Amino acid sequence: MMGTQILRRLLGSPNSSRAFSSFNRSFSSSDSSSNLIRATLFPGDGIGPEIAEAVKQVFRAADVPIEWEEHYVGDQIDPRTQSFLTWESLESVRQNGVGLKGPMATPIGKGHRSLNLTLRKELNLYANVRPCYSLPGYKTRYDDVDLITIRENTEGEYSGLEHQVVRGVVESLKIITRQASLRVAEYAFHYAKTHGRERVSAIHKANIMQKTDGLFLKCCREVAEKYPEIKYEEVVIDNCCMMLVKNPALFDVLVMPNLYGDIISDLCAGLIGGLGLTPSCNIGEGGIALAEAVHGSAPDIAGKNMANPTALMLSAVTMLRHLKLHDKADQIQNAILNTISEGRYRTADLGGSSTTTDFTKAICDHL
Repeated sequence: MMGTQILRRLLGSPNSSRAFSSFNRSFSSSDSSSNLIRATLFPGDGIGPEIAEAVKQVFRAADVPIEWEEHYVGDQIDPRTQSFLTWESLESVRQNGVGLKGPMATPIGKGHRSLNLTLRKELNLYANVRPCYSLPGYKTRYDDVDLITIRENTEGEYSGLEHQVVRGVVESLKIITRQASLRVAEYAFHYAKTHGRERVSAIHKANIMQKTDGLFLKCCREVAEKYPEIKYEEVVIDNCCMMLVKNPALFDVLVMPNLYGDIISDLCAGLIGGLGLTPSCNIGEGGIALAEAVHGSAPDIAGKNMANPTALMLSAVTMLRHLKLHDKADQIQNAILNTISEGRYRTADLGGSSTTTDFTKAICDHL
């Protein structure tokens, strides 16, 4: 029964067997070990290296055919990227087409771009996808949460276009384009169709921002017409927040502009236990996928063997699914969820006292 629940949540579909078989598996368990796939790994900073090591241990235990190409945040600004991320590290993701990223805190200073913004802009990671589902055996205020947030990742209020008009008056430009809106809407509906989801909700504030959010909605409606089998609705952002807190089951797949997505995806993470349990994956042009843990780098506990690696591990599972390594993804996700469900080994943020090492070992033992 536990396995059925996990698989259903994993695929995001009540018709799990149908959705599961719809994937075209390019690797099988019999030959995957002889096909090493190169993937970029950004361990990040703070607790990043510790939880990245935990992922590597689990992958070794599961015999996952991944060869990691590691790149670290530098201590000098690369003039080609205007960031502490080098051009070589970005090129690694472009060449490999897939990667995993730990938490990165932008170093304090002037004259450089945010590390996360650099990755999104340079790699054109246009959609941030966060599955949000209740974990069996880990009780929160809500049961059976099972939804997906899809956030436009490149523009909106995060376009970075701000200036001072006169002293005491600043202006920030919100950019919404037809191209970016159509692209993320198309991805949301395609995701819903291929994962057996029934409804897509476009989140907006077009009653106030009639031009910008109005264009976003227009693009969503245009794409919705091509998917008549998917129910489409439009929900105002403030009402959406209230509905999510009252009853998360009202939603299935949510698609939204950048700022709203930043807020709603974190709200949804809170419904199931926090960012430490929430996987995330960024999708870019040409099929690039960069999975990431979206929680902070937690420098206060770095090096203390206290960090919870669950979010990065589950994000690594989404990376495996992107690579069609579904058997390995199933094994690892089941091991993670079973470890948490049993309750014997949990890190402090999950109400336990286990170290990162002990928690990781328990997951490996389940494998």
